[in-house]
Amino acid sequence: MVRAYSDMREANYKNSDKYFHARGNFDAAQRGPGGAWAAKVISDAREKSQRVTDLFKYGDSGHGVEDSKADQAANEWGRSGKDPNYFRPPGLPDKY
Repeated sequence: MVRAYSDMREANYKNSDKYFHARGNFDAAQRGPGGAWAAKVISDAREKSQRVTDLFKYGDSGHGVEDSKADQAANEWGRSGKDPNYFRPPGLPDKY
């Protein structure tokens, strides 16, 4: 997951967020049940902390709820062993 996060920051590529979510969870799940469990715990904590941050920044406006749901769907996609390239945006360098 750290590698996917690092690659996401380095790539800084528009519309690539879901791909890196799926890839990080996929990579972790490939390490076995413990990896899938850790990926779920980390992903859930990350999304919950982001919701709290959004609450302070934007109030109870629902800001970011749909994006958070989409992130969690990409996380689950990757953890379930499905190909993260489903979320790969056109033009993202092959390096990633």
